[in-house]
Amino acid sequence: MSGELERILVIGSPGAGKSTLAAELARLTGLPLFHMDQLHWKPGWVESTRAELDQRIAEAIAGPRWIVDGNYGRTLPRRMARADTVIDLDLPVWLCLVRAIRRVAQSHGRVRSDMAP
Repeated sequence: MSGELERILVIGSPGAGKSTLAAELARLTGLPLFHMDQLHWKPGWVESTRAELDQRIAEAIAGPRWIVDGNYGRTLPRRMARADTVIDLDLPVWLCLVRAIRRVAQSHGRVRSDMAP
């Protein structure tokens, strides 16, 4: 796949559509998808230690092909260094707020596919 997108990082504000875009890119390209929230949170919303998160990220980005969505600023430089493409969803704050509020209302009491169990 030389010259094609193989390691994609999707970042942006909450509500910008990172997970939605990443899932669609994964569907279209067949690239494995890793959501930072799933790497960070253990089942029951137990937070990983820094070492655990760093290990999970290392494993996710060690492969030759992947998509990772999410910010987690402390880990961005490491992920950006491995990515061949970074998509920054820079949308208006008002739109992100509307989308985030709608997402909370629509997913209340449910676990979304991009979340930890």
